[in-house]
Amino acid sequence: MSIIQDFDLNNLDRLLRAFSERPQPLNLDTQLPQLIQALQADHLDLLPLPGQGNTLRRWQTLARVAGCDLALAKLYEGHTDALAILAECAAVHVVAEGIWGVWAAEPPDARARIVAREGDQVRLAGRKAWCSGALQIDRALITAWSGDDQPQLVAIELSQPSQGLAIEGWQAVGMAITASIEVTFADTPGVAIGQPGQYLSRPGFWHGGAGIAACWYGAAEALADYLRAHCRKPRPDAHADAHLGAVDAALYGARAALRECAGWIDRQPDADASFEVRRCRAQVEQAVEQVIHHVGRALGATPFCRSSHFARLSADLPVFMRQSHGERDLAVLGQQLAHVPAGAWSL
Repeated sequence: MSIIQDFDLNNLDRLLRAFSERPQPLNLDTQLPQLIQALQADHLDLLPLPGQGNTLRRWQTLARVAGCDLALAKLYEGHTDALAILAECAAVHVVAEGIWGVWAAEPPDARARIVAREGDQVRLAGRKAWCSGALQIDRALITAWSGDDQPQLVAIELSQPSQGLAIEGWQAVGMAITASIEVTFADTPGVAIGQPGQYLSRPGFWHGGAGIAACWYGAAEALADYLRAHCRKPRPDAHADAHLGAVDAALYGARAALRECAGWIDRQPDADASFEVRRCRAQVEQAVEQVIHHVGRALGATPFCRSSHFARLSADLPVFMRQSHGERDLAVLGQQLAHVPAGAWSL
């Protein structure tokens, strides 16, 4: 697998613009995978790897895609994250044609298990929940469990007949078309990737978590642009101007946090980035919530009802952002911060 450190963003913007301006909602089975395939054809899925000097460039691309459409961003981020994980785990030989995803949610009532192993060839049983894009992608990296009580990363093909897809519980309005469904396994073949526990212990786990925050930021930036366009109109609107000022302050702080975090990762790519990423994600999440609040109050109902792009982002973003764990993440951040020496906030 060759990772492209720089590519034609004008072509990326052209593809994304045409996609975001479509008049009708996505067809679950065709348009979304087709666009991912178009991006792949132009090698626009081969982002710089995190921690290799171009982390910000990677996140800027994720933000652009998210500003177009968050369902697209969900698949695109999962695909590019899978490629980065395979590279970090020295498993690029597993990469094949098609779209990848990463399914690592571990609710207590749904767990995939390794029931047989021969070398790196494994067999799976059990269930996997929150499998985003399972109806639209070709392959996935999943976490599965064996007797050593550590999650093992496993690559699977989604065309296997020994899999079942259950979609009955998916009632989403926001992020509806990603169809994060449940997959069941019955003696399903897979390939073990890396070592047990490596998925969580590798530095890239936290790098990928910050990439999610870049997606939040990109969607909020796109919503904010609607407010900025409104404020350029010749008729004065002091209240909208004030809302735009608040939006700018929020986005400015979030952008600074993302840039600082990307630089930190590039300077020490093998270090534990959990504190820096948790802090960055908290900053971005709070900023995005401010943007949603101010843009909605400033513009009223019109863009929610007349702009398909605005309406989709507004419905999808609160759901997508719940990849944060809210106060649980803040509590862990506080626990980490309590042990930081005095002066951590000094200017």
